[in-house]
Amino acid sequence: MESTECRCLVASSNAWKGPRVERGFLFYGCNRTLEMTESGRRSDRRKTSNAVDLRQLRLAVIACDYGSFRRAAEALSIQHTAFSRAIGQLEYLVGTSLFERSSGGVKPTLAGRAVLRIARSILEQVDMLVDTGRSGDCGDTGHLVIGFFTSMSAGNLRATIGDFKKLLPRIELATMERSRFRLMTALRNGKIDVVVGPGRLPSKDTKSLLLWSERILVSLPQDHCLAAREIVYWTDLRNEKILLSEYDPGRELEDLLNSKLVLTDDRPRVERHDVSRGIIKSLTSMGMGLSLVMESDIGASFAGLVYRELQDGAGPSRVDFYAHWRDDNENPALKRFLNLLAERYPSPPPAPGE
Repeated sequence: MESTECRCLVASSNAWKGPRVERGFLFYGCNRTLEMTESGRRSDRRKTSNAVDLRQLRLAVIACDYGSFRRAAEALSIQHTAFSRAIGQLEYLVGTSLFERSSGGVKPTLAGRAVLRIARSILEQVDMLVDTGRSGDCGDTGHLVIGFFTSMSAGNLRATIGDFKKLLPRIELATMERSRFRLMTALRNGKIDVVVGPGRLPSKDTKSLLLWSERILVSLPQDHCLAAREIVYWTDLRNEKILLSEYDPGRELEDLLNSKLVLTDDRPRVERHDVSRGIIKSLTSMGMGLSLVMESDIGASFAGLVYRELQDGAGPSRVDFYAHWRDDNENPALKRFLNLLAERYPSPPPAPGE
Protein backbone atom coordinates (compact mmCIF):
# COMPACT_ATOMS: atom_id res chain seq x y z
CA MET A 1 0.00 0.00 0.00
CA GLU A 2 1.39 3.39 -1.01
CA SER A 3 2.20 5.98 1.62
CA THR A 4 -0.38 8.74 2.00
CA GLU A 5 2.54 11.19 1.79
CA CYS A 6 3.18 10.19 -1.82
CA ARG A 7 2.47 12.90 -4.40
CA CYS A 8 2.02 12.53 -8.11
CA LEU A 9 3.22 15.32 -10.41
CA VAL A 10 1.48 15.29 -13.75
CA ALA A 11 2.68 17.57 -16.54
CA SER A 12 -0.07 19.86 -17.72
CA SER A 13 -1.37 19.01 -21.16
CA ASN A 14 -1.64 22.67 -22.14
CA ALA A 15 1.93 23.58 -21.17
CA TRP A 16 3.40 26.03 -23.73
CA LYS A 17 6.97 25.20 -24.71
CA GLY A 18 8.00 28.44 -26.47
CA PRO A 19 9.28 31.65 -24.85
CA ARG A 20 6.76 34.17 -23.57
CA VAL A 21 6.77 37.46 -21.67
CA GLU A 22 4.57 37.65 -18.58
CA ARG A 23 4.66 40.28 -15.83
CA GLY A 24 8.13 41.40 -16.82
CA PHE A 25 9.56 37.86 -17.06
CA LEU A 26 10.65 35.73 -19.99
CA PHE A 27 9.54 32.11 -19.53
CA TYR A 28 11.04 29.21 -21.45
CA GLY A 29 9.98 25.58 -21.67
CA CYS A 30 7.32 23.76 -19.68
CA ASN A 31 6.90 25.52 -16.36
CA ARG A 32 3.41 24.49 -15.35
CA THR A 33 2.62 21.32 -13.37
CA LEU A 34 -0.48 19.91 -11.72
CA GLU A 35 0.15 18.62 -8.22
CA MET A 36 -2.06 15.77 -6.88
CA THR A 37 -2.22 15.76 -3.07
CA GLU A 38 -3.34 12.99 -0.72
CA SER A 39 -6.79 14.54 -0.44
CA GLY A 40 -7.31 14.30 -4.17
CA ARG A 41 -7.21 18.08 -4.57
CA ARG A 42 -5.25 19.41 -7.52
CA SER A 43 -3.26 22.58 -7.22
CA ASP A 44 -1.72 24.47 -10.15
CA ARG A 45 1.72 25.83 -9.39
CA ARG A 46 4.28 27.52 -11.61
CA LYS A 47 7.98 27.02 -11.28
CA THR A 48 9.92 30.19 -11.96
CA SER A 49 13.39 28.64 -11.95
CA ASN A 50 13.59 29.17 -15.73
CA ALA A 51 12.29 32.75 -15.71
CA VAL A 52 14.58 35.52 -16.92
CA ASP A 53 13.58 38.95 -15.65
CA LEU A 54 13.85 41.78 -18.19
CA ARG A 55 15.29 43.87 -15.36
CA GLN A 56 18.14 41.37 -15.05
CA LEU A 57 18.91 41.78 -18.73
CA ARG A 58 18.97 45.57 -18.39
CA LEU A 59 21.28 45.40 -15.38
CA ALA A 60 23.65 43.08 -17.22
CA VAL A 61 23.81 45.42 -20.21
CA ILE A 62 24.41 48.43 -17.95
CA ALA A 63 27.14 46.54 -16.06
CA CYS A 64 28.85 45.83 -19.37
CA ASP A 65 28.64 49.49 -20.38
CA TYR A 66 30.08 50.73 -17.06
CA GLY A 67 32.64 47.93 -16.69
CA SER A 68 31.85 47.73 -12.98
CA PHE A 69 28.97 46.44 -10.87
CA ARG A 70 29.58 49.11 -8.24
CA ARG A 71 29.64 52.05 -10.66
CA ALA A 72 26.57 50.73 -12.47
CA ALA A 73 24.70 50.29 -9.16
CA GLU A 74 25.64 53.84 -8.08
CA ALA A 75 24.44 55.24 -11.40
CA LEU A 76 21.07 53.51 -10.87
CA SER A 77 20.91 54.42 -7.15
CA ILE A 78 20.51 50.80 -6.06
CA GLN A 79 22.51 48.74 -3.59
CA HIS A 80 25.65 47.06 -4.90
CA THR A 81 24.71 43.75 -3.24
CA ALA A 82 21.28 43.76 -4.88
CA PHE A 83 22.86 44.51 -8.24
CA SER A 84 25.41 41.69 -7.92
CA ARG A 85 22.72 39.28 -6.75
CA ALA A 86 20.57 40.06 -9.81
CA ILE A 87 23.52 39.38 -12.13
CA GLY A 88 24.28 36.15 -10.29
CA GLN A 89 20.67 34.99 -10.68
CA LEU A 90 20.83 35.73 -14.40
CA GLU A 91 24.06 33.75 -14.73
CA TYR A 92 22.42 30.83 -12.90
CA LEU A 93 19.40 30.94 -15.22
CA VAL A 94 21.41 31.02 -18.44
CA GLY A 95 23.84 28.44 -17.08
CA THR A 96 27.10 30.30 -17.63
CA SER A 97 29.25 33.05 -16.19
CA LEU A 98 28.65 36.31 -18.04
CA PHE A 99 31.43 38.40 -16.51
CA GLU A 100 35.02 38.03 -15.42
CA ARG A 101 35.32 39.72 -12.01
CA SER A 102 38.47 41.50 -10.84
CA SER A 103 39.46 44.31 -8.51
CA GLY A 104 39.48 46.65 -11.51
CA GLY A 105 35.91 45.88 -12.53
CA VAL A 106 34.19 43.37 -14.79
CA LYS A 107 34.36 42.43 -18.45
CA PRO A 108 32.19 40.00 -20.42
CA THR A 109 33.31 36.42 -20.92
CA LEU A 110 33.19 34.90 -24.39
CA ALA A 111 29.78 33.42 -23.63
CA GLY A 112 28.78 36.65 -21.91
CA ARG A 113 29.39 38.70 -25.06
CA ALA A 114 27.04 36.45 -27.00
CA VAL A 115 24.36 36.58 -24.29
CA LEU A 116 24.66 40.37 -23.92
CA ARG A 117 24.34 40.83 -27.68
CA ILE A 118 21.06 38.93 -27.60
CA ALA A 119 19.97 40.78 -24.45
CA ARG A 120 20.45 44.14 -26.17
CA SER A 121 18.36 42.96 -29.09
CA ILE A 122 15.57 41.73 -26.78
CA LEU A 123 15.52 44.98 -24.83
CA GLU A 124 15.50 47.03 -28.02
CA GLN A 125 12.54 45.07 -29.34
CA VAL A 126 10.66 45.44 -26.05
CA ASP A 127 11.31 49.20 -26.02
CA MET A 128 10.13 49.46 -29.60
CA LEU A 129 7.00 47.47 -28.71
CA VAL A 130 6.18 49.91 -25.91
CA ASP A 131 6.98 52.96 -28.06
CA THR A 132 4.76 51.68 -30.84
CA GLY A 133 1.88 51.15 -28.45
CA ARG A 134 2.24 54.64 -27.03
CA SER A 135 2.71 56.41 -30.33
CA GLY A 136 -0.81 55.76 -31.59
CA ASP A 137 -1.37 56.61 -35.25
CA CYS A 138 -0.15 60.21 -35.31
CA GLY A 139 3.60 59.44 -35.47
CA ASP A 140 4.49 62.36 -33.16
CA THR A 141 6.20 59.98 -30.75
CA GLY A 142 7.75 56.56 -31.07
CA HIS A 143 10.95 55.10 -32.43
CA LEU A 144 12.58 55.25 -35.86
CA VAL A 145 15.76 53.50 -36.99
CA ILE A 146 17.50 54.82 -40.12
CA GLY A 147 20.21 52.73 -41.78
CA PHE A 148 22.77 54.11 -44.19
CA PHE A 149 26.04 53.17 -45.89
CA THR A 150 27.28 56.57 -46.90
CA SER A 151 28.81 59.60 -45.21
CA MET A 152 26.65 61.79 -43.01
CA SER A 153 29.29 64.48 -42.43
CA ALA A 154 27.53 66.85 -44.85
CA GLY A 155 24.86 66.93 -47.52
CA ASN A 156 21.23 65.95 -47.86
CA LEU A 157 21.16 63.01 -45.44
CA ARG A 158 22.54 65.10 -42.60
CA ALA A 159 20.13 67.97 -43.37
CA THR A 160 17.13 65.64 -43.66
CA ILE A 161 17.77 63.88 -40.36
CA GLY A 162 18.39 67.23 -38.66
CA ASP A 163 15.12 68.67 -39.96
CA PHE A 164 13.18 65.56 -38.99
CA LYS A 165 14.50 65.74 -35.42
CA LYS A 166 13.57 69.43 -35.17
CA LEU A 167 10.10 68.78 -36.59
CA LEU A 168 9.37 65.77 -34.35
CA PRO A 169 11.63 66.03 -31.28
CA ARG A 170 9.63 63.44 -29.30
CA ILE A 171 10.48 60.64 -31.73
CA GLU A 172 13.46 58.59 -30.56
CA LEU A 173 15.75 58.51 -33.56
CA ALA A 174 18.48 55.91 -34.00
CA THR A 175 20.96 55.56 -36.87
CA MET A 176 22.90 52.53 -38.03
CA GLU A 177 25.82 52.42 -40.48
CA ARG A 178 26.45 48.94 -41.90
CA SER A 179 27.17 47.25 -45.21
CA ARG A 180 24.26 47.18 -47.64
CA PHE A 181 23.85 43.42 -47.17
CA ARG A 182 23.54 43.73 -43.38
CA LEU A 183 21.22 46.71 -43.70
CA MET A 184 18.88 44.93 -46.09
CA THR A 185 18.87 41.89 -43.82
CA ALA A 186 18.01 44.11 -40.86
CA LEU A 187 15.32 45.82 -42.93
CA ARG A 188 13.69 42.51 -43.82
CA ASN A 189 13.88 41.39 -40.18
CA GLY A 190 12.24 44.58 -38.96
CA LYS A 191 15.26 45.80 -36.94
CA ILE A 192 15.46 49.03 -38.93
CA ASP A 193 12.72 51.03 -40.60
CA VAL A 194 14.36 52.63 -43.62
CA VAL A 195 17.66 52.44 -45.51
CA VAL A 196 19.07 55.50 -47.29
CA GLY A 197 22.00 55.06 -49.65
CA PRO A 198 23.38 55.35 -53.17
CA GLY A 199 21.94 53.13 -55.86
CA ARG A 200 18.76 51.09 -56.02
CA LEU A 201 18.65 47.96 -53.88
CA PRO A 202 16.27 45.58 -55.67
CA SER A 203 14.14 43.48 -53.36
CA LYS A 204 10.64 42.14 -53.79
CA ASP A 205 9.89 42.87 -50.14
CA THR A 206 10.73 46.59 -50.21
CA LYS A 207 9.62 49.83 -51.80
CA SER A 208 11.96 52.63 -52.87
CA LEU A 209 11.89 56.38 -53.38
CA LEU A 210 14.36 58.35 -55.50
CA LEU A 211 15.75 61.17 -53.36
CA TRP A 212 18.75 63.19 -54.52
CA SER A 213 21.96 62.83 -56.46
CA GLU A 214 25.50 63.66 -55.45
CA ARG A 215 28.54 64.63 -57.48
CA ILE A 216 31.50 62.26 -57.59
CA LEU A 217 34.81 63.84 -56.59
CA VAL A 218 38.41 62.71 -56.62
CA SER A 219 40.37 63.21 -53.41
CA LEU A 220 44.10 63.73 -53.80
CA PRO A 221 47.10 65.03 -51.89
CA GLN A 222 47.38 68.82 -52.02
CA ASP A 223 50.82 68.58 -53.69
CA HIS A 224 49.57 66.28 -56.50
CA CYS A 225 49.82 67.71 -60.02
CA LEU A 226 46.04 67.36 -60.57
CA ALA A 227 45.33 69.47 -57.45
CA ALA A 228 46.14 72.62 -59.44
CA ARG A 229 43.07 72.03 -61.64
CA GLU A 230 39.53 73.05 -60.77
CA ILE A 231 38.10 70.12 -62.73
CA VAL A 232 39.57 66.65 -63.25
CA TYR A 233 38.39 64.44 -66.10
CA TRP A 234 38.02 60.69 -65.82
CA THR A 235 40.64 60.23 -68.51
CA ASP A 236 43.14 62.07 -66.28
CA LEU A 237 43.09 59.08 -63.93
CA ARG A 238 44.56 56.63 -66.45
CA ASN A 239 48.03 56.46 -64.96
CA GLU A 240 47.00 56.85 -61.32
CA LYS A 241 46.41 54.37 -58.50
CA ILE A 242 42.91 54.57 -56.99
CA LEU A 243 42.39 53.57 -53.36
CA LEU A 244 38.92 52.27 -52.50
CA SER A 245 37.43 50.86 -49.31
CA GLU A 246 36.07 47.32 -49.32
CA TYR A 247 33.06 48.77 -47.50
CA ASP A 248 30.10 50.45 -49.18
CA PRO A 249 29.73 52.54 -51.25
CA GLY A 250 33.02 51.40 -52.80
CA ARG A 251 31.16 49.15 -55.23
CA GLU A 252 29.19 52.07 -56.74
CA LEU A 253 32.37 54.08 -57.18
CA GLU A 254 34.26 51.26 -58.87
CA ASP A 255 31.31 50.48 -61.15
CA LEU A 256 31.17 54.14 -62.12
CA LEU A 257 34.90 54.19 -62.83
CA ASN A 258 34.57 51.16 -65.09
CA SER A 259 31.63 52.72 -66.94
CA LYS A 260 33.57 55.92 -67.61
CA LEU A 261 36.75 54.17 -68.74
CA VAL A 262 35.43 51.21 -70.69
CA LEU A 263 38.72 49.95 -72.11
CA THR A 264 40.79 48.01 -69.58
CA ASP A 265 44.01 49.66 -70.74
CA ASP A 266 42.53 53.09 -70.00
CA ARG A 267 41.66 52.29 -66.42
CA PRO A 268 43.83 53.19 -63.45
CA ARG A 269 45.05 50.53 -61.05
CA VAL A 270 42.47 50.00 -58.29
CA GLU A 271 43.75 49.02 -54.86
CA ARG A 272 41.14 47.84 -52.35
CA HIS A 273 41.67 48.12 -48.61
CA ASP A 274 39.66 46.48 -45.81
CA VAL A 275 39.42 49.76 -43.90
CA SER A 276 36.92 52.57 -43.39
CA ARG A 277 36.59 55.58 -45.68
CA GLY A 278 38.35 57.66 -43.03
CA ILE A 279 41.46 55.49 -43.27
CA ILE A 280 41.34 55.75 -47.07
CA LYS A 281 41.50 59.53 -46.66
CA SER A 282 44.52 59.17 -44.43
CA LEU A 283 46.29 56.93 -46.95
CA THR A 284 45.47 59.37 -49.73
CA SER A 285 46.89 62.32 -47.81
CA MET A 286 50.10 60.30 -47.35
CA GLY A 287 50.53 60.14 -51.12
CA MET A 288 49.74 56.43 -51.48
CA GLY A 289 47.20 57.08 -54.25
CA LEU A 290 44.02 58.94 -55.16
CA SER A 291 40.49 58.06 -54.14
CA LEU A 292 36.91 58.52 -55.32
CA VAL A 293 34.39 60.03 -52.92
CA MET A 294 30.88 61.39 -52.97
CA GLU A 295 29.96 64.98 -52.34
CA SER A 296 28.74 64.30 -48.81
CA ASP A 297 32.24 63.07 -47.84
CA ILE A 298 33.80 66.52 -48.04
CA GLY A 299 32.11 67.65 -44.81
CA ALA A 300 34.86 65.94 -42.79
CA SER A 301 38.02 67.90 -43.58
CA PHE A 302 41.37 66.14 -43.60
CA ALA A 303 44.77 67.83 -43.46
CA GLY A 304 46.75 67.64 -46.69
CA LEU A 305 43.76 66.50 -48.75
CA VAL A 306 41.89 68.35 -51.52
CA TYR A 307 38.82 67.47 -53.59
CA ARG A 308 38.17 68.10 -57.26
CA GLU A 309 35.04 67.51 -59.31
CA LEU A 310 35.18 64.62 -61.78
CA GLN A 311 33.68 65.23 -65.21
CA ASP A 312 33.33 63.67 -68.60
CA GLY A 313 32.14 65.25 -71.86
CA ALA A 314 28.60 65.55 -70.48
CA GLY A 315 29.58 67.37 -67.30
CA PRO A 316 29.74 66.29 -63.63
CA SER A 317 29.27 62.63 -62.76
CA ARG A 318 26.55 61.88 -60.23
CA VAL A 319 25.12 58.98 -58.22
CA ASP A 320 21.44 58.74 -57.25
CA PHE A 321 20.33 58.14 -53.66
CA TYR A 322 17.24 56.14 -52.68
CA ALA A 323 15.21 55.40 -49.58
CA HIS A 324 14.14 51.75 -49.09
CA TRP A 325 11.54 50.45 -46.66
CA ARG A 326 9.19 47.51 -46.16
CA ASP A 327 5.73 48.08 -47.55
CA ASP A 328 4.15 46.28 -44.58
CA ASN A 329 5.92 48.47 -41.98
CA GLU A 330 3.12 50.39 -40.26
CA ASN A 331 5.33 52.40 -37.90
CA PRO A 332 3.68 55.88 -37.78
CA ALA A 333 7.11 57.49 -37.31
CA LEU A 334 8.27 55.92 -40.58
CA LYS A 335 5.27 57.39 -42.39
CA ARG A 336 6.15 60.85 -41.06
CA PHE A 337 9.75 60.43 -42.22
CA LEU A 338 8.68 59.29 -45.69
CA ASN A 339 6.31 62.24 -45.94
CA LEU A 340 9.19 64.58 -45.13
CA LEU A 341 11.34 62.93 -47.81
CA ALA A 342 8.56 63.24 -50.39
CA GLU A 343 8.16 66.95 -49.57
CA ARG A 344 11.89 67.68 -49.73
CA TYR A 345 12.62 65.53 -52.78
CA PRO A 346 9.49 65.32 -54.95
CA SER A 347 9.72 62.77 -57.74
CA PRO A 348 10.14 64.28 -61.20
CA PRO A 349 7.05 64.10 -63.41
CA PRO A 350 7.00 61.18 -65.85
CA ALA A 351 8.16 61.83 -69.37
CA PRO A 352 5.47 62.13 -72.07
CA GLY A 353 4.22 58.76 -73.16
CA GLU A 354 5.32 56.96 -69.95
